[in-house]
Amino acid sequence: MTGAERHTDSDGMADGLERLWTPHRMTYISGEDRPAEGYEKPTGCPFCLAPGLPPEESLVVARGEHVFVVLNLYPYNPGHLLVCPYRHVADYTDLDEPETAELASYTQAAMRVVRTVSNAHGFNLGMNQGGVAGAGIAAHLHQHVVPRWGGDANFMPVIGRTKVLPQLLGDTRDLLARAWPS
Repeated sequence: MTGAERHTDSDGMADGLERLWTPHRMTYISGEDRPAEGYEKPTGCPFCLAPGLPPEESLVVARGEHVFVVLNLYPYNPGHLLVCPYRHVADYTDLDEPETAELASYTQAAMRVVRTVSNAHGFNLGMNQGGVAGAGIAAHLHQHVVPRWGGDANFMPVIGRTKVLPQLLGDTRDLLARAWPS
């Protein structure tokens, strides 16, 4: 089995469970990829840096005048997108009118594109405002667009505390970028 294995207990009896190893998640859990100066300054903010990187590296799917759309590096589901203003701003109430309008428009476009390429049955949309509200990068506002499918909360995340993502992020980025309206 690629990426999965079975374990036995101290008596040599198989426990019947498979392990899916996702070591890339440890950088998120441990915070080891967090910049020394934190995310408060644009120089260390991945959302400020992403638009200047090549698409394969940044995972940016689409760009507008005020916002851009990027794949979440640590997705809840395949196709989990983030709609981010270019401006380094933490609070939704600090967006100006053009940023607010484009953020809404690009959120709608993200939903349409994900439905087109993966037939999502529904979505979770949301912003975590502040670290206490669950924002991993509270210093730079970002709107989550999480596709959902009937049965996607199966035994793996509920019992196994594991998400199975069937596609590499780069492949997902290419698929969504090709389907994004010009």
